[in-house]
Amino acid sequence: MKAGIGLLLMVAGIVLGLWAGVWWAFIGGIVDIIQQVRAPELSALTIAVGVAKIVFAGAIGAFSAMLLVIPGYVMLKD
Repeated sequence: MKAGIGLLLMVAGIVLGLWAGVWWAFIGGIVDIIQQVRAPELSALTIAVGVAKIVFAGAIGAFSAMLLVIPGYVMLKD
């Protein structure tokens, strides 16, 4: 039972990391910048946040994945 939950946590961590890193941060950052370029008035803060999301997309994805992968690995190991 414990191994099954650990494996489920690890898979959920990988999915969460991919979603947060690729979809929310990388693609979301690009969409934020494109929306601001096409807007009638530019918002420097929104563009800066979009650039920061793109730059840190890998770290965001890795950190959010580790939130579930590490506890899952510990449960799987025991």
